[in-house]
Amino acid sequence: MLKPRETDVARHLASYRAWERRLLAVPADLRARERFEDAAYTLCVLMGTRCGREAADTAENYLRPRTPQPTRAAPRSAGTRARPAHHTT
Repeated sequence: MLKPRETDVARHLASYRAWERRLLAVPADLRARERFEDAAYTLCVLMGTRCGREAADTAENYLRPRTPQPTRAAPRSAGTRARPAHHTT
């Protein structure tokens, strides 16, 4: 699956949040409602979800800084044994 660029996700999430705030401030503003619904739809398509709120949550998680995963040692090939640790006493 192709992943969207973080800059695109951030831009569309910001638009969604801005129109959400405007709609909450003035619920009767039909233009704000239309723009909010358009922003929600775009974010849904971008994030592969069906609900605007879910898309916003998914976008926020997508943009959250990732912590590096610990690296694991490469698996040994079949037939090789681990060497015992050499202890000096």
